[in-house]
Amino acid sequence: MAGLVCDPTQAPAAAEHMTRLDKGAPSPLLAALRELRRATAELPLNLQTPGAAEARALRDQLVAQLEDYLIPRLEQQDAPLLVVIGGSTGAGKSTLVNALVGHEVSQAGVLRPTTRSPVLVFHPDDTGWFTGDRILPGLARTTGPEVAGDQPGRSLRLVAVPSLTPGLALLDAPDIDSLVESNRELAVQLLAAADLWLFVTTAARYADAVPWDLLRVARERATALAVVLDRMPPEALGEVDAHLRQLLDREGLADAPLLVVPEASLQNGRLPDSAVAPVRDWIGALAADASARAEVIRATMTGAINSLQLRGAGLASAVDAQEQAARELAQAVDEAYDQARATVGREVSDGTLLRGEVLARWQEFVGTGELMRTLESRIGWVRDRVVAAVTGRPSGAAPVEAALEMNLQGLLRDAAERAAATAAAAWSTRSDGKALLTGSPVKLDRASADIATHAEESVRIWQGEVLELVRAEGGDRRQLAKLASYGVNGAGSVMIVALFAQTGGLTGGEIAIAGGTAALSQKVLEAIFGDQAVRSLAVRAREALLRHVDSLLAADAQRFHDLVAAAAPPDGATARFRAAVHSVEAARAAR
Repeated sequence: MAGLVCDPTQAPAAAEHMTRLDKGAPSPLLAALRELRRATAELPLNLQTPGAAEARALRDQLVAQLEDYLIPRLEQQDAPLLVVIGGSTGAGKSTLVNALVGHEVSQAGVLRPTTRSPVLVFHPDDTGWFTGDRILPGLARTTGPEVAGDQPGRSLRLVAVPSLTPGLALLDAPDIDSLVESNRELAVQLLAAADLWLFVTTAARYADAVPWDLLRVARERATALAVVLDRMPPEALGEVDAHLRQLLDREGLADAPLLVVPEASLQNGRLPDSAVAPVRDWIGALAADASARAEVIRATMTGAINSLQLRGAGLASAVDAQEQAARELAQAVDEAYDQARATVGREVSDGTLLRGEVLARWQEFVGTGELMRTLESRIGWVRDRVVAAVTGRPSGAAPVEAALEMNLQGLLRDAAERAAATAAAAWSTRSDGKALLTGSPVKLDRASADIATHAEESVRIWQGEVLELVRAEGGDRRQLAKLASYGVNGAGSVMIVALFAQTGGLTGGEIAIAGGTAALSQKVLEAIFGDQAVRSLAVRAREALLRHVDSLLAADAQRFHDLVAAAAPPDGATARFRAAVHSVEAARAAR
């Protein structure tokens, strides 16, 4: 059976084909396309925002077309014209390829899918164009026969046949509607790498939805296209031909050639020469005309480049949505932990921390009853009692310190737990936040596992800072040298109690006790340091405590922020992408 006849007068040799390799500095358009590929590949789009799956598909298709077609085609414009033969399951693509070539180069049969790995057929003189990774660099090259039962793989089977005209290559692609997902994805990738798409369909399948989705993509990218109506029963030709042309016209594809292969019995496993004559003659005329091939390449490449701006705008909008989502997720975390910090700020000064054990230990330390009633006239006695409590024997302040420490640690732990639960609840109302919660290696609706240890450490450090403040304030007061030397712990405890002993959080008898406690603490401290120094000490002690609260809660919140940062577009990626799209458009306009 005759294949596509080689016309040596119209087919330059391989060495002549390669005269336009990109050996020097790249053109502005080529450089812009390379930068766009890099910028596009940097867009992770990992947040599960509405439309994220479609945006990821658009990103991957854009990168693939840049890598598989635009960049290599612009680098080597004299490379052979690549005709990708694609279509629906059972359309007879492989049978058609075998008939056009005159050899069985692609496995055909009733088992689906028959084409497990794409088959690229070319003239032996063009071998150098395809053995490397000039096109479809992600596919490994193989040259052996396809084995029945092979699983779909990321490989490209190369077949050199003398019957093809140099400068023309045929690629038999997997089914675009294959039951195997990897086959469908590969088919779409191969179609995006085509100079010319030969779409094969049948009378039973030409109106299916999936093929028309891809035909619309071909129209949007101005990909050169021809349609083959395969295995056409003669009695139905008029009706089907008219309807198909009507559909093509409706989709803006009226200029696409429509080639009919009539239904025919196979001869030695292949279609008869007369059946494929319309397709063979059309492709043969294209193969024999170098200027026609160049025009097809130019039109498809120009259409693909022109479509980049619109596709880039859609992808940029998706990235904007990702960045906005990242900001909103982070804001929800910040609001939850800010609320927790404000709660701690209230509770450290509303008397909450003086409940129970702290009040009992404080009364043991300084005494109550008559002392409270005669506080104004006997402040010197109170001061002496505090000094005596911490001089020459184990500090009487120790129980107070321990009780305060326990209450304050509990307050910090509770604040972190509430913040984590609030932040997780806010995230769970969003698709992107819910996905992050589900994918987190740790439970985020609870505080960190080591929160108790961190709270204990923070409180201990803060207590030391308060004692240091007391020591520094009293160190220069000669009349209080004894207290500065022996009573720092006691004075520090008095300072902490004074800071906590407001009455907003207490009820009933607790108010009277806490109120008296505050007054007593204030008088003791004023007797030791003076009223101005006491106010300064209180402010600094509170500020120091809230700094530790901030640090503790920020560390717990960082778990949330780390997840957002890992999923969000990297800093500057969107700006680089937009700039790359703009550069391509500017280079295209200049070209």
